[in-house]
Amino acid sequence: MKIGVLGAGTMGGGIAHTIARAGDEVLLYDTNASQVERALDGIRARLDRAVAQQRESAENAAATLARLHAVELDAFSGADAAVEAVLEIMDVKRAAFADLDRRLPPGALIATNTSSLSITELAQATGRAARVVGLHFFNPAPVMKLIEVVRGQDTSDATVAEAVDLAKRWGKEPVVVQKDTPGFIVNRVLMPLFIEAMRILEEGIASPEDIDRAVKLGLNHPMGPLALADLTGLDVDLHVMDYLFSETHDDRFAAPLVLRRLVRAHRLGKKTGEGFYRYSD
Repeated sequence: MKIGVLGAGTMGGGIAHTIARAGDEVLLYDTNASQVERALDGIRARLDRAVAQQRESAENAAATLARLHAVELDAFSGADAAVEAVLEIMDVKRAAFADLDRRLPPGALIATNTSSLSITELAQATGRAARVVGLHFFNPAPVMKLIEVVRGQDTSDATVAEAVDLAKRWGKEPVVVQKDTPGFIVNRVLMPLFIEAMRILEEGIASPEDIDRAVKLGLNHPMGPLALADLTGLDVDLHVMDYLFSETHDDRFAAPLVLRRLVRAHRLGKKTGEGFYRYSD
């Protein structure tokens, strides 16, 4: 199969790597051509490390790279399906979906890697709502096993079944989200965990290290919530919380002030914006 991947950032590059490693041809496009080159350089570096550590054969690594193609968007006319991985902003994604709808063959599946946004609303930017589905990969995409397969209001049963098959084809374990709801499964569970950990820090109850240690040892989590929030990106966390709150008006999703401070500091280039393990009031 030929799979178009639109967006070559952290998630787009990881998705492209995952799909090419599984044996499908990947057409990779980003409006910023240098971003595509950075993504391909990153994939080469990861493959080189895997070969050096004997986790991957040199032959398989070379075959994966040979299946990755930097293209212009018009090349998606030859794709069997596409995965969108652009900025987590509804207007940006809707514009991307409209572009994909114009270029992909009639009937081709269009998937979005959104972690929270409405599949139904994205599908309305196309003339093929029945063929639009969520395929939510997790970071780092080549490593994490889960894909949330999210059904929009108009997504057909055949499209969901095809998306599940694609996830399995790419070596992932799919779970089907039957209702298009903000946050799907994982973020609906994860964001309140992040928020409560941040509030405990904000109230001076415990240090970041002790909050994470308590969750890891007490709940058997492999990573503490504050370290995981740093990893996923504090700006992304804030964006998801604000979206969930705007959609649900549920205080469980109200972002703490400490998170807003850190994101604001990061945007201003201050060291305190780097993450919770460098936070100081």
